[in-house]
Amino acid sequence: MKKLRLELYGNKVDSFYVDRWIHIAVTAGVEELAIIMPHIPGKEEYNFPCSLLFNGGENSIRYLYIAMCAFRPTAGLGCWTKLTRLLLSNVWIADDELEGLLSNCTAIQHLELKNCSEIVFLKIPLLECLTFLRVSLCINLQVIESDAPNLSTFCLFGGLVSILFGSDVKNIEVSCLKFGPPNIVRFARTELLSGAPDVERLVITSPNEMESTPMLSSKFLHLKYLHISLIANEAISPAYDYLSLVSFIEASPCLETFIFEVQQPDMKHDSIIGDSSPLRRLPQHSHNNLKSVTIIGFCSAKSLVELACHIIENTTSLEHLTLDTSHGCRSPGGRSLDKPDRWYYTVSGSLMAAPPDRCLPMWGRGIEESRRARFAIRKHIEWKVPFGVVFEIVEPCSRCLMPNF
Repeated sequence: MKKLRLELYGNKVDSFYVDRWIHIAVTAGVEELAIIMPHIPGKEEYNFPCSLLFNGGENSIRYLYIAMCAFRPTAGLGCWTKLTRLLLSNVWIADDELEGLLSNCTAIQHLELKNCSEIVFLKIPLLECLTFLRVSLCINLQVIESDAPNLSTFCLFGGLVSILFGSDVKNIEVSCLKFGPPNIVRFARTELLSGAPDVERLVITSPNEMESTPMLSSKFLHLKYLHISLIANEAISPAYDYLSLVSFIEASPCLETFIFEVQQPDMKHDSIIGDSSPLRRLPQHSHNNLKSVTIIGFCSAKSLVELACHIIENTTSLEHLTLDTSHGCRSPGGRSLDKPDRWYYTVSGSLMAAPPDRCLPMWGRGIEESRRARFAIRKHIEWKVPFGVVFEIVEPCSRCLMPNF
């Protein structure tokens, strides 16, 4: 037996028998072990028998997934020499207990922590093999500090925390959907650089931005790929200035790909339609490496038109520009531009995931705004695109105009 997965339900689980199964798994030399306990309100959580894992398990277990229980490793239990992947979900474990556990996982490569509410200060010790870290919905977490020298990918989902990495982290994703904290984009611009100065690929998903992105002197000197998504339950705050995203572009001299995605059931920004005032112009700054720019959910918001114009007028290396007024349709076929997980709003305004092989359905206000966006492109943008740049305007196809979910 190489794999054992115990996924238990109900309110009459006897911990004695669970302990027996774990003991059998360890003595049988299991390489992959998953224990998912039921959530029983008002009942004390199952206390995972850590000592059983160090009764031979440290010599065989490569993958360990524990969910919905207390996990209290103590000092002196031994060293896991083969464990490469550790996932803890809804687990009660204290800061010092987790740090002590990780110190003994010398071969670990992949670490995921989800909804571990006791963790306040996450300290990653000197783990030579650790390359991937994902932290999700740990509501009391305030600081993440890592001494792992080869950590290359970091994903943070949920609240904002202070980070300090001693390694050259190259890939970072910071995400928060629906009712999470706003201003994730502002956080990334103001706080992320000090903790991860060598990032090359950055993906940001924010439920809303209440404050515009500030212009700062600090630079993302190695950033080549930037994807920013604003996914609001209602409308993106009209106080947010889309043109302020130039702060990211000007701070990233090596940037090659920029994708900006806006998903919202309604548009509250000032529209350029009927506005006779001149477009704002920021001080000229030449972008010499930016090759591909895509704006998904392009609308008639004046500051978004100004952002597109700024990019066109200041990017000498631009090769491909896509303005998608359909919120993600890639007719024919509804192909996803970048991420397999896309989002759309139902008629009632609730946020749902969209299959990667489908177009995103659109209704009245979205269809009308798509037409307004197309008019704004014709009047203010299309004629400015330099000769030789592949310019693509994506409009709703027939499948976008009818519900197909």
